[in-house]
Amino acid sequence: MTTPSSDESFSDPAERDRMLADLYDELRAAASRLLRHEAPFLTLQPTDLVNEAALRVMKLDRMSWHDRQHFFATGAQILRQAMVDAIRRKRAAKRQMPTVVFENDEGGAAIDVEALDEALTRLQDASPALAKIVELRFFVGLGMAEIASVTDESESTIKRRWKTARLWLASELAPG
Repeated sequence: MTTPSSDESFSDPAERDRMLADLYDELRAAASRLLRHEAPFLTLQPTDLVNEAALRVMKLDRMSWHDRQHFFATGAQILRQAMVDAIRRKRAAKRQMPTVVFENDEGGAAIDVEALDEALTRLQDASPALAKIVELRFFVGLGMAEIASVTDESESTIKRRWKTARLWLASELAPG
């Protein structure tokens, strides 16, 4: 992943489109990571997911982008929304469709994508910084160093916040 620079500011649609083109491959790689453990019934392809996210970004005409980090973080959030929307559409079409889960790379239990999305929305209200880390980790698949680069914070701060976010999510996603 390229490290976004923080010295840019833009709101022009042409500049937005250029930035989107520059980050398209990174968002596609994120979508590939996101979908690598997909259930067999979810036929969404990484390119489809990124194209959906790109269309949504292009509809944000009045959005002013502070820098590449802000643009990438917004792209990650839109990627998450597109993924969850795709799951919901598929589930609505097939009433008995099983739960779509992420295989936890850290050896934990599988995580229901919709339950994670709902918990992440609640976490956003409590701590936007923690929610951003979870979103970049689960929905984009970034490592701690990459998240530190995107958020312009130290890796040790990201690791500490990741621990806190994981504990919070564990209690939110615990059965019963």
